[in-house]
Amino acid sequence: MDTGTRIEVSHRASHRCEYCRPRQCDEGDNPFHVEHIIARQHGGTDSMENLALACSWCNAVKGPNLTSLDPDTGALTRLFHPRQDRWHEHFKRDGFYIVGTTEVGRTTAWLLRFNDADNLEQRRLLLELGELD
Repeated sequence: MDTGTRIEVSHRASHRCEYCRPRQCDEGDNPFHVEHIIARQHGGTDSMENLALACSWCNAVKGPNLTSLDPDTGALTRLFHPRQDRWHEHFKRDGFYIVGTTEVGRTTAWLLRFNDADNLEQRRLLLELGELD
């Protein structure tokens, strides 16, 4: 990925992971990734509409997945798509938890393990410091 594209994707995302929403500056030495929303192996391109800014955790856990099973219903459900979906329509914060409010939100939060212990601890610390929106 060229530097100009990385800068443009990061700026468009306000320097936040487009999945779990921490700021790049809160991640220390773990640079965010420009990830393919639809992986190349599934026909995704390098177009700006298929690129998202993702923390290293979300990028690694999401991998090439496009869908997973809704943890409540077991139905095959697509994942959150940062270019087509609005974050606040699928997720809400409850303290330092991220709760999926739709099938897409629940499935994405479950697959990307938004509420694993390490992620909760990071958000708890950011909330205490007043740095979590």
